[in-house]
Amino acid sequence: MYQYDKYDHQMLADRVAQFRDQTARFLDGQLADGEFLPLRLQNGLYIQRLAPMLRIAVPYGMLSSTQLRKLAHIARYYDKGYAHFTTRQNVQFNWPQLEEVPDILAHLAEVEMHAIQTSGNCIRNTTTDQFAGVAPDELEDSRPYCEIIRQWSTFHPEFAFLPRKFKIAVCGTKVDQAATQVHDIGIYLVKGPGGDVGFRILAGGGLGRTPVIGQEVFEFVEKKHLLTALEAILRVYNREGRRDNKYKARIKILVKETGLDAFRAKVMDEWSVIKDSQLTLTDEEISRCKAYFVDPPYAALDDRPEALAKPLQSNVLFANWFEQNVRPHKKSGYAIATVCLKETGVAPGDVTDTQLEHIADFADKYSFGEIRVTHHQNIVLADVRQEDLYALFQDLQSQSLASHNLGLITDMICCPGGDFCALANAKSIPIAEAVQRRFDNFQRIKEIGQMNINISGCMNACGHHHVGNIGILGVDKKGEEFYQISLGGSSKNEASLGKIIGPSFAQEEIPDVIEKIVDVYTAQRTSGEKFIDTYNRIGIEPFKESVYAKAD
Repeated sequence: MYQYDKYDHQMLADRVAQFRDQTARFLDGQLADGEFLPLRLQNGLYIQRLAPMLRIAVPYGMLSSTQLRKLAHIARYYDKGYAHFTTRQNVQFNWPQLEEVPDILAHLAEVEMHAIQTSGNCIRNTTTDQFAGVAPDELEDSRPYCEIIRQWSTFHPEFAFLPRKFKIAVCGTKVDQAATQVHDIGIYLVKGPGGDVGFRILAGGGLGRTPVIGQEVFEFVEKKHLLTALEAILRVYNREGRRDNKYKARIKILVKETGLDAFRAKVMDEWSVIKDSQLTLTDEEISRCKAYFVDPPYAALDDRPEALAKPLQSNVLFANWFEQNVRPHKKSGYAIATVCLKETGVAPGDVTDTQLEHIADFADKYSFGEIRVTHHQNIVLADVRQEDLYALFQDLQSQSLASHNLGLITDMICCPGGDFCALANAKSIPIAEAVQRRFDNFQRIKEIGQMNINISGCMNACGHHHVGNIGILGVDKKGEEFYQISLGGSSKNEASLGKIIGPSFAQEEIPDVIEKIVDVYTAQRTSGEKFIDTYNRIGIEPFKESVYAKAD
């Protein structure tokens, strides 16, 4: 992973000192709320329903064990003993004291972490597939290009005050696990006409009040032109995006109102000016960033060793965990293991300070000291020897981290909702728990199979409810909390937006509603058919009829 140089360290030290002075002046009454607002947002600090919330950047989802231990320290001494992983591969603290935030930022700087550009109208944390660099179906490792984008976008003078926040995702794997098509810019590594690897670039995607699937602006861009292509899109957006209405300020609105062809023409005009400028990437620069993501010292190992085969036959719980949470690795004898942070009764994505420390220990012991954060609010140990998987499972069990429901109905994406967020219309976490408790039989949820439930507490869609196979959205109905249900969403390669099935439901009705949807699916599916495929085949009406049918 990328290692900071002396300029990076100096930049962070200066930023911490700057924000320490700004915070002191605000607390002393020398800065008004309106003056402090953009300053704190530039440092990832929000004011939530009950306390400030600090969002920490985790570039392309990668953490070292040292960094994870620092997060555990912050959770223990500056928060309430836990951290929260988000759908953008970042980490949030929900209870810091405002006067202590500069101290937290100083701690983060010690381990090459920060909260810069995790909020505000700027280019946010660039995300990618959690299996980047280890997936056997990968065209090319996306992480070096994420790092190039990070370095280009951090403190970019032209894009520090965009019309609205801006999010970029990069995908180099065959199966898109980065929700690439619902970002402001989505980038796919692809092969060009001559067989060289380059980029297909989409723009205008996003969720929130107006969910939109991104559209192709560049069919193929050579590697050297990555930044100039991105810069051209951003320049058009920065110049022409609406600033009079924050609900219409995202690039998706600009693309929609301008029309794709007209928007693309504007981008191409801009690109023709800067295409061969100093932003053009040299082979040396690409190689420099690739050098930060070389393979660890893998051993020469055989697949399916006896140390794996034997416990798979004798331990049912391990066999279930292996089937659900372990994925193939590009290197023989190794595996990708996902730690699913979706234990019933725990808010999805939450992890305690003690668990963070143990995960850091497990990373050192089993996976070269590296951790990945996923788009689905889970954690990945990407380089585990197959012969060590059973020992890892036992260690995870000892810390209540061996949930084996990855990708199943209880592995939900869920925003913090009304329990924390001042923008939320309704609570999200109790809904997640109620569904988990309804579907508490592993054999049953395994029979149901792959199904994604995404829950958001408001239209800002931090829980990505629009692209859940089942989406749940909290709404305000005359001062009371209700929930809309949508079906048919997906953030995979064939991305789709869910459709609302009808009137909203009270909180206590949601488990019954989900049960009815599942019953229709299991009754109607063909052999091996996933929920999204059944939905696409039979449509929404059978689900709607079942959900709204009156009891005899």
